[in-house]
Amino acid sequence: MSCSAVVVATPTEEIRLQLRSWPEVETYLQRCKGVIVPLGSTEQHGPTGAIGTDALTAEAVALEVGRRSGVLVTPAQAFGMAEHHLGFAGTMSLQPSTLLAVMHDLVLSLARHGFERIYVINGHGGNIATTKAAFAQAYGTAVSRGLPNAAALRCKLANWFMAPEAMGLARELYGDKEGHHATPSEIAITLALEPSLQSKQRPLPEAAPAGPIHGPDDFRRRHPDGRMGSDPSLATAEHGSRFLDVAATALTADLQRFLEEPSS
Repeated sequence: MSCSAVVVATPTEEIRLQLRSWPEVETYLQRCKGVIVPLGSTEQHGPTGAIGTDALTAEAVALEVGRRSGVLVTPAQAFGMAEHHLGFAGTMSLQPSTLLAVMHDLVLSLARHGFERIYVINGHGGNIATTKAAFAQAYGTAVSRGLPNAAALRCKLANWFMAPEAMGLARELYGDKEGHHATPSEIAITLALEPSLQSKQRPLPEAAPAGPIHGPDDFRRRHPDGRMGSDPSLATAEHGSRFLDVAATALTADLQRFLEEPSS
C-alpha cells in the first residue's frame, strides 16, 4: 500500500485532520491509508524550558512531515507518561495504563474507518514502552472485533529525537551538553516555533548527570532543576529550524518506506 506521491508541499490546512470534514476523509482514504499521530507530553523542561516542549516539537515535526508527504496529521496527543516529572509544578501525567488505553483506542478508531498505517511521531522518551504495548494490544483487538482490515493494520513509533540525523546534529552543535532531558535540541525547536520563549533563555549552572529514575521525589532530589546533563542555554532558533528540517527529512523518508511495506 502506498500513497500518491507529493511533488510540491501540501498546504498545512489540507493535512490537518481537525480541519477536514468526514466526506473529505473518506475521499482521502480512497488514495491513502496512512495517517500521522503526533504524541508528546506536558511536563517540566528545566528552569527555562516550556512545559509543552514535547508536544510542541512532536506536532511541529509531524506537520512538516505531513506537508512533505501529503499524509493526514491528527491533533496532537499532548499528554503522556510523565510520572517521574510530577515533582515539578505544571507537569500533567497519564499513568502507563491510561496512556496504553488512549493509544489503543485511537489506533482502533482510525482502523475502523479504514486507516491501515498508523505512524506515531513521538517527542517524549517516557512514552515509548507504553505506546509499543498499545500497538501490540490493538492488533489483537482489531482481530477480535473482526475489523476487515485487521490483517493489514500496521503501527510504527518514530521518535524524532532519535533519528540518526537529528542525533548527529546534536553532537555537532552541543557535544556532551546535549544531555538527556531539557536538551538544547528540543528547546531549540521551541525557540523556532515560539519566539517569545527566547526571553526565558539564560546561562545555567552545570546540570546533574543522567542516572536511574525511580519516581518523582527521587528525580527531584537527583535533578533539582529538572535537567539531566543538558545545557539548554546553547539552543538558538536557528538551530531549531535546522533540527526541524533534519528530523522531518529523516521521518518523511521513513514514513514513505512504512507506507510502501507489504501487509504480508
